[in-house]
Amino acid sequence: MANTKSSRTDSAALDADIDLTNLTIESVQDGFRTGRFTAESLALACFKQIERYNGKYNAFIFLNPSSIDDAREIDRRRAAGEALGPLAGVPVAIKDAMDMVGFPTTGGWSKLYSKTGGVDLMPDRDAPVVARMRAAGTVMLGKTNVPVLSHSGTHANDSWAGPTLNVVIPDRVPGASSAGTAAAVASNMVVLGLGEETGGSIQNPAAAQDLASIKPTMGLVPNAGVVPLSGNRDVVGPIARTVRDAALCLDVLAGYHGEDPKTLASVGQVPEGGYTSQLSKDALNGKRLGLYGAGWRNQPLSPETVALYERARRELKSLGAVLVEDPFAGSGFADLREPTPPTANFDARGMESIPYDVQMYLERLGPNSPLKTFADFAMATADENAFGPTGVLNFMPNLRQFPAALADPSYPPDISDFIALKAKYLRIFAEVFDKADLDAVVYPQMRCELPLLHSGETIQETTVGEINIAGLPGVTVPAGYYASGSPFSLIFVGRQWAEAELVALAYAYEQATNHRKSPRLL
Repeated sequence: MANTKSSRTDSAALDADIDLTNLTIESVQDGFRTGRFTAESLALACFKQIERYNGKYNAFIFLNPSSIDDAREIDRRRAAGEALGPLAGVPVAIKDAMDMVGFPTTGGWSKLYSKTGGVDLMPDRDAPVVARMRAAGTVMLGKTNVPVLSHSGTHANDSWAGPTLNVVIPDRVPGASSAGTAAAVASNMVVLGLGEETGGSIQNPAAAQDLASIKPTMGLVPNAGVVPLSGNRDVVGPIARTVRDAALCLDVLAGYHGEDPKTLASVGQVPEGGYTSQLSKDALNGKRLGLYGAGWRNQPLSPETVALYERARRELKSLGAVLVEDPFAGSGFADLREPTPPTANFDARGMESIPYDVQMYLERLGPNSPLKTFADFAMATADENAFGPTGVLNFMPNLRQFPAALADPSYPPDISDFIALKAKYLRIFAEVFDKADLDAVVYPQMRCELPLLHSGETIQETTVGEINIAGLPGVTVPAGYYASGSPFSLIFVGRQWAEAELVALAYAYEQATNHRKSPRLL
């Protein structure tokens, strides 16, 4: 892990007594404004928190020594009277899969890290989302742990850096693949962080560690410069302790970028006042919300989940929401789900393009990259073939159009199966929303509590495949706890580009219930 000590000073900032427990973007900016702390002293306090707890939770795999200089620059700009945005000086964590200049992008795999016998993929430039966080003045403290190739939505046990623990309940899975980012936020090492999702990798770790998150509409946030699983499903989004903080981060991430042509679809979709523009404690009043049922996913909730969901329903009704029972019943929506063998629950359709996506990712790294093509990648990792019978992506050959894509990674593959499926999902979703006059649907993000860390069981989510394939947005919010202490979370899902509306609904619920409790750290 990179060392931060060489960039520290002996100033009084080292001894700053800053309570990191419930810091939000708003309280950070208030601290700067009142002089309670500076960006430098806050960053140093966060590094002290990392020194104390990272050995236990394994959230960060690389630390960024230059972040102290970045914090000092923010302090200088503020002292000079420069107008700064709400994220300026805020400590953040970046998921390892995202390119960040000065650090290898390892994808959690020993094959992609020189210190574990692999090769280093050193980017020539930041991923667009990292560049946007840098331009916003955030203080990026380092990069966080992921499972090999971000393949798991449950854990990071197979990372070269070792497992990440769940900060809220350490003997349970932390959620993944953005496990490290969620752990960094939950343990107060940072105020917020970036996650990325192909199959639950934002919503799962956020829900597992009692945090808020936004899984954006496909095409809202650029994902160039991020180790891909699917250019058709991958999305980058924020993980934070509060809904408002997640929304402020999305303001920075969202919008068109020339390196990712699909973001052209977001033009005209980003609200002028930003994603906090509709925040109101009364936002749920009169809103029509669809409820979980067999019409959405023909898998039942556990008895304890049913009880927690029933309490949440009462809370939503008390806030003025109109609840609609199983609006997807009879729509055929649930019948579209088709787990990819040998996985029991994960629908991988849309990932057929991964050879081409990896080829494009490697080309972006620049001329100094030791791997420049998918063929190079395959050769460097041949003895742990990701797509082989024992590989982490061993289900991929069971997708009908994958073998042809693998045969020629240099050419955009045929993904007509995925396109037809996505069209069906979106058509039924729109029909149900129109017929039932829905503003959103609200579900338990998981069907049951979290499995034990080393049980081999996976998180049993309710929304992952559906909204990833359809490209729909979802906002998670803490909603209580199981008797074991495992977090219970809701997810609000809506139409494409409905992030501002969903954020408002989740915010109103969060403010009224205040279910999240600061975890007791080890």
